[in-house]
Amino acid sequence: MRRLLVLGSTGSVGRQTLEVVRSFPGRFRVVGLGARRNWRAAAEQAREFGAVLALEDPEAARRAARELGGRLRVLGGPDALTELASTVPADLAVGAVSGLAGLLPNLAALEHGMDLALANKETLVAAGELVTATARRGGRRILPVDSEHAAIHQCLAGEEIAAVERLLLTASGGPFRDAAAEELAAVTPQAALCHPNWAMGPKITVDSATLMNKGLEVIEATWLFGVAVEQVQVVIHPQSIVHSLVQFVDGVTMAQLGWPDMRAPIQYALCHPERLPGPVPPLDLLRAGPLTFEAPREDAFPCLRLAYAAARMGGTLPCVLNAANEVAVELFLAEKLSFTGIPRLVEAAMAAHRVRGHPSLEEVLAADAEGRRAARRAAAAC
Repeated sequence: MRRLLVLGSTGSVGRQTLEVVRSFPGRFRVVGLGARRNWRAAAEQAREFGAVLALEDPEAARRAARELGGRLRVLGGPDALTELASTVPADLAVGAVSGLAGLLPNLAALEHGMDLALANKETLVAAGELVTATARRGGRRILPVDSEHAAIHQCLAGEEIAAVERLLLTASGGPFRDAAAEELAAVTPQAALCHPNWAMGPKITVDSATLMNKGLEVIEATWLFGVAVEQVQVVIHPQSIVHSLVQFVDGVTMAQLGWPDMRAPIQYALCHPERLPGPVPPLDLLRAGPLTFEAPREDAFPCLRLAYAAARMGGTLPCVLNAANEVAVELFLAEKLSFTGIPRLVEAAMAAHRVRGHPSLEEVLAADAEGRRAARRAAAAC
């Protein structure tokens, strides 16, 4: 029986992870659950699985402890998820906390002997060198949960990285794929949160609408698979049936196809290397309809260009890109910034940053704080 920690258990990926676990009684034991402040949902999950619970919000932790009547251990405070990953033995941690908040718990899981099923792309964007080195040092695996990276992982099974010509990351294009550039300034949060194919949390859904999500995935792919950023290409695929592709030096291209359902890549990461019957029906090509591909419109969606620039420079710049984007998305969702203001804030923060190469954890955290301050200054100047 594989022991699991689920970090970010009340979010979209966390809930679907537990749905997959329920499909395999006797195969997994959930020993720890972590969330930010949704104490009602978290306490219900902890009661169901008999797991240690960690909540970053101290008041939420107190409420959850009262709800559980002292029957289960509850950790509370800003470092609760890191403490959970450091003190509760497990075989696999699912890293599904949104944003850079997932970095320290994910690192703690790797440092304490767990493999990491990673759904939090910001961890590798901000600290890819540090995180991958930690995994190698402990002989731990990082298993991708993002559908695109899970697809590439499957296409690379048994292959040598030296034989890879390009990784092709597919993107739906989001809800504004065909919108004219001049129309994007008027986009509302409500419109941006209506993704055509996937049900996700608000931050990642907005990132999908700006194509920043795909830019972050480009950076993540370089660390997961050990390729240069020039070897990663983004392709718009509105149907979200082809989850990504790998092109090899002999001209052969491999693709992984399936219905757009996050339970499939989650199950792949949880059960790897086994393949087991799952909740997602097999793809019926006769029902899937035409599959189309096109180049991204970088003039209308500059976040993708900014992510490539950050990846090429490396060091602390991807961390600043991510930090400024988190602030910009937060301001956009609060209706304090326009949709087109998101890339402007990110670009301003990047331009103000002095890049540091091969950053330590302390330097990553300092760059994150600096990027957030720069984005807020740029927003105040708008």
